[in-house]
Amino acid sequence: MPRTVDRASSSGPGAILELIRSEEATTRAQLMRRTGLSRSTVAQRLDALVRAGYVEEVPTEESTGGRPAGMFRLNRGGGVLLVAALGARRLHTAVTDLAAAPRSTRCARRDVGDGPEPLLGLVAGQFREMLAELGRDAADVRGIGIGVPGPVEFAAGRVVSPPIMTGWDGYAVAEFFAPDYACPVAVDNDVNCMALGEHRTRWPGEPHLLMIKASTGIGSGLVLGGSVHRGAQGSAGDLGHTPARPPDSAEPPECRCGNRGCVEAYAGGWALVRDLRELGKDVGSAEDVAALARGGDLDARRAVRTAGRVLGQAVADAVSLLNPSVVAVGGALADAEEQLLASVREVVYQRATPLATRDLRILRAPDDTGLTGTGCMIADELFSRSSVDRAVLG
Repeated sequence: MPRTVDRASSSGPGAILELIRSEEATTRAQLMRRTGLSRSTVAQRLDALVRAGYVEEVPTEESTGGRPAGMFRLNRGGGVLLVAALGARRLHTAVTDLAAAPRSTRCARRDVGDGPEPLLGLVAGQFREMLAELGRDAADVRGIGIGVPGPVEFAAGRVVSPPIMTGWDGYAVAEFFAPDYACPVAVDNDVNCMALGEHRTRWPGEPHLLMIKASTGIGSGLVLGGSVHRGAQGSAGDLGHTPARPPDSAEPPECRCGNRGCVEAYAGGWALVRDLRELGKDVGSAEDVAALARGGDLDARRAVRTAGRVLGQAVADAVSLLNPSVVAVGGALADAEEQLLASVREVVYQRATPLATRDLRILRAPDDTGLTGTGCMIADELFSRSSVDRAVLG
């Protein structure tokens, strides 16, 4: 697992754990070589990490008189993480081990516009069910990660002016869980979580990745230099609310954000529902649009292809500006077979700079990317150098 950037001590327990967790160094000798620390200092750091439950030693062979020779690894069973990926119309929750691997999952349909208390109450109920199923309790929870479909001030864990999340503006999600769990809570935009999950699970060797979510809305997340790029306040990557170059000269449609002519106002699932209803189609969601297109409906296919071209123009600009090696496209509209992806690819390869597209891959992301990435997000926060140093050294 690639390491996250952390300005904490390069010789403390957190730095040792970082190397073990990434599998860059897993034995005493390797850790000494990588850190330049003495044998006794490395031994002290490892002993502290073992006592705190962060790592465990796995003997590999018996030595001829000293302690067993062995390797160290993350103590995956030393606690659990609670993870929730909230979408516009459904939510996924999971209890994972400390390596963010799911041990139990749940899925439910629920409109995020119902407000924070009902939605997070449902999430909390699912967390309790899964913990009980696994024989765990609140004391075993080391961290909670929540992904939401709206802008997030990441440092504060606060939702800010979300277009579709009625009642969530300014809501501090972490405070909801504070009475029941004495652990860190990290909250981020859902597409940032998707970008992190896609990078860690499918493209760990590619340092620059652009994630596109084409669903009810249009969002994007960035991995630059191997880390999620959130910007100064956490709003980087809001591609859906950049101005679109419309396919015709008609009056630009109003977007849910209050502006006119945004990419999302042409290419978002809600916009396609609007346009197809005007044609008499019985659709109510981005999933309905994708299903109609897969079923061969010509109007739905035409609408998805048009959305792909509008989205492709925005992606082309991002590719020319950021030069990622991978563009991953997920979300309900990406289920419309190749109707969306083919249009995005066509426009990007036509409009982005030749050098930026020379080795560029544009492909479909799996549906579980968001939940996986949300787990990776809270694990990164929990196991950052500074967090570990504080926990171990006080």
